[in-house]
Amino acid sequence: MIPRSIADKVNHALGRQAAVALIGPRQVGKTTLALMIANKPDFVDFVYLDLESRRDRNKLQDAAAFFMGNQEKLVILDEIYRTPELFQELRGVIDDGKRHGLRTGRFLMLGSASMDLLRQSSESLAGRIAYVEMGPFHVLEMPNDEAAIKRLWIRGGFPDSYLSETDASSLSWRDDFIRTYLEREIPLFGPRVPAETMDRLWTMLAHNQGGTLNASRLAASLSISTQSVNRYIDLLCDLLLVRRLPPLMANVGKRLVKSPKVYIRDSGLTHALLGIDGYNTLAGHPVVGASWEGFVIENLLTVIPERTLPSFYRTATGSEMDLVLELPGGRKWAIEIKLGLSAKPEKGFYQACEDIQPDRSFIVYSGDEHYPVGEKVEIISLRKLMQALAQFSAYPAT
Repeated sequence: MIPRSIADKVNHALGRQAAVALIGPRQVGKTTLALMIANKPDFVDFVYLDLESRRDRNKLQDAAAFFMGNQEKLVILDEIYRTPELFQELRGVIDDGKRHGLRTGRFLMLGSASMDLLRQSSESLAGRIAYVEMGPFHVLEMPNDEAAIKRLWIRGGFPDSYLSETDASSLSWRDDFIRTYLEREIPLFGPRVPAETMDRLWTMLAHNQGGTLNASRLAASLSISTQSVNRYIDLLCDLLLVRRLPPLMANVGKRLVKSPKVYIRDSGLTHALLGIDGYNTLAGHPVVGASWEGFVIENLLTVIPERTLPSFYRTATGSEMDLVLELPGGRKWAIEIKLGLSAKPEKGFYQACEDIQPDRSFIVYSGDEHYPVGEKVEIISLRKLMQALAQFSAYPAT
């Protein structure tokens, strides 16, 4: 088993709140992590309920009585969105427990989407719950070698995909994952969406990985309304499968690109949607540069400190920065991403640095060296930049 760096953050949250919501896409390892945490000596005992199971749901017909009978245990509620009515019940149970000295570490709720979970809990558990987002494997959880990072990039970070015996079996797993979401998961959370339409949209986003969102062009290609396109993308974002990276709204006196950039969050899913079965196929595919860019961005955002604001910067005249991180305390880091061992900065990079005046500027490339190339500009590997960002976090990745 590959240790997950997010475990410390979950343990800390359980130590300060009565309820913790661990959210992330399906098959990312939430249940495995929850059971690993619960089996540690820190917890006297725990009870696990899979709320997709009718038998476990039936145990909560009298939820208050069930929770009272297990008030000394950590209660793990898997796929909590299946029983949204529980949130109101949990509020009373948590408040009653606090009056009797049971203030922390009582409930660990797992959910495969942010939308319903956050909405329901914000209505009922404000001030009583902490949220932790869990993503697929990231670079700092991998061995420090080129082969492991390449494998992570090609296959993505979902455990069953990354750990498959062959690239072919990994791709088959990802194809099944996509089909399951299209046919089973998406209909549970959103409005009635034809699976074929969502499949085409998802694939079009993969082809346009890292491109600015043009909802009207997508709508015309799919023969649906612009409003529907935006609603479907909202749903994919809420399911933690797609990321919208907003533009930096800087006061620089230049005409700025104002549409967000859109990324499939897991590189392995990007490749599966495009039928890319391995490194040799990817190396000759037009998406290769954008795929690497998305992979780097997603890994960096995994380790940024809380309250960091990520964005990108682009002007109509060509000044561009792939990622801008506004860190707590007013620090600003600018990051350009290059695929390959050549990391020479381009004119648009220097123009963007002049415009936004970052405290530090980095060019992330595929090599492993770290060296300066000018004032406030550093060439750096993905792993080393992730380690630098993790130092600002209360829960540094290992």
